[in-house]
Amino acid sequence: MSEADKKDLPTFAPISTRVVPRFAGVPTFLRLPVHADPRDVDVLICGAPFDGGTTFRPGARFGPRAVRVASALGRGHSPERGVSLFSQLRCADGGDILCVPMSAERSLANIAERTYEIASARAVPLVVGGDHTITLGTLRGLHRVHGPLGLVHFDAHSDTFGPAWDIDLHHGTVFRHALREGLLRPADVLQIGIRGPFTAADDLEFAKQAGIRVVMIDEVKADRAAVARAVAEVSARGPCYVSFDMDGVDPAYAPGTGTPVPGGLTSYEALQLLRAVSGGQVVGADVVELSPDHDVSGITALLAVSVLGEVLAALAQAKSNQPNT
Repeated sequence: MSEADKKDLPTFAPISTRVVPRFAGVPTFLRLPVHADPRDVDVLICGAPFDGGTTFRPGARFGPRAVRVASALGRGHSPERGVSLFSQLRCADGGDILCVPMSAERSLANIAERTYEIASARAVPLVVGGDHTITLGTLRGLHRVHGPLGLVHFDAHSDTFGPAWDIDLHHGTVFRHALREGLLRPADVLQIGIRGPFTAADDLEFAKQAGIRVVMIDEVKADRAAVARAVAEVSARGPCYVSFDMDGVDPAYAPGTGTPVPGGLTSYEALQLLRAVSGGQVVGADVVELSPDHDVSGITALLAVSVLGEVLAALAQAKSNQPNT
């Protein structure tokens, strides 16, 4: 699309709070315009309201709606990176991807197709879940465009586990499937915040055998700077995906999730590590496992908004550093 054509498009930035107060208007992600065509934007934020892969507390299907409401408090300037997000990025709310509550397979197929469509248009998909099962769909779609991906993954769980009740596809098996399907580059997979207790002694065996790096929560607490350097390195080595499970954060800071695990990241630690992401190679990201029914105060949804903001800041900083063409 030529620059002349772009001038005829709407402004893909949040509506000003001086025009419409934060508490007014129809909720959209970050108060952005709703726009379906990824060819017109740099980033398209889509909901994936599926929680059919949940093994404990359901409700993540309502995550996108909660994030839209909470994101009225989102803001557009990152002082840490020194960049204004929407002066660099054309962003829109791409609506929700059709997810079928009774069928993980159909839901993942729809997510993969929409993600492929967005990536093919050279836009970056940011997907709001939904449980972590949805990530398999986004990785499949992105793989068709970018090939095997690196991964920066925040979570309490490795999600490389085995079947549950003889069902092999659920939110705890996502990255085992992704690795077996060749969607990821194992040497460039970084899992952050993993912790016990575990169900069995061999719960991390597949992850270890696959050659990915599992950063236990104690390692983060002992040397967060070293983990941040690893985040920067992995996110810069070829096309990379960022996946943020809200249960990676301690339930004191993020209670609204389906499988909370005490002893996790603080919200500050999580955001600091996200600020280490190098945005130049990030081709997609998600934030998942927000269960609003368990988020009475709304702080989990607000943290999810901050996660989106940090990913956008990484992308905006990378674009601001590109030479003019």
